[in-house]
Amino acid sequence: MKIVGFRREDGPVQVGALDGDAVTAVAGLEEFWADAAAHLAAGPTGEVHALSDVELVPPVLPGARVICIGLNYLQHVAEGSFSAQPLPEHPTLFARWTQSLSVGGVGVPVPVDEAGLDWEGEVVAYVGSTLADATPDEALAAVVGYSTFNDITARRAQKLTSQWILGKNADRSGPLGPLVPAAEVGDLREGLRVRTRVNGQTVQDGCTDEIVYTVGDTLALISRTFTLRPSDLLATGTPSGVGYARDPQWLLHPGDVVEVEVDRLGTLTTPVVAGR
Repeated sequence: MKIVGFRREDGPVQVGALDGDAVTAVAGLEEFWADAAAHLAAGPTGEVHALSDVELVPPVLPGARVICIGLNYLQHVAEGSFSAQPLPEHPTLFARWTQSLSVGGVGVPVPVDEAGLDWEGEVVAYVGSTLADATPDEALAAVVGYSTFNDITARRAQKLTSQWILGKNADRSGPLGPLVPAAEVGDLREGLRVRTRVNGQTVQDGCTDEIVYTVGDTLALISRTFTLRPSDLLATGTPSGVGYARDPQWLLHPGDVVEVEVDRLGTLTTPVVAGR
């Protein structure tokens, strides 16, 4: 089952199940996240809409937090500017705002001062219940689903300061694929292949069994400082093969198309367009 957010014209956001060219309503957005696990178990029972009649949007609450793990694949650490530093005991975390999120097929513009954008194909996990002072097992059990994600990055802005938030929140730079229930995905530690292609050429090819800081451990760590809520997201990091670390450097420009393909989650396609 593939879960998406959708709305008709200027109506409220609903959550539905995507099947080919149709979306079947599951629940309203707030209703869905009040008990996401139950709604996923019940399946879609609502009105059926043609995909052409709705606008797809991220299926997350406006107040959701998007927490991202940086440097979570050893080979990615080795290829970048942090390779000379020892692997930290705790994960490097940064934040996105929900306003930066988008969905497949939506163009991401290149900001005016950037020479281009960089790709970071990865997997995102969705928190389905409240977590406070959780154990890793409790935290992992609270994950209701996963999706493909592209943490598209404005590298110039990212490197202006020691904090990464500016470079990680360019307009529409966080496309999400449909949510696939956790029961259909399994444990990321068993390994899902993560591949990124630019204009059909493979640029990243990794596996989630290479992840250093696991989903359960990281969510548990976060929950000991602030309470995680339903609809919060955890982006799990990207494999090696990003553009800025290449020689010569390779960045995305208007007209380029990026695909992120993850086993069991599907393919997320994002075109790059001219700036605002």
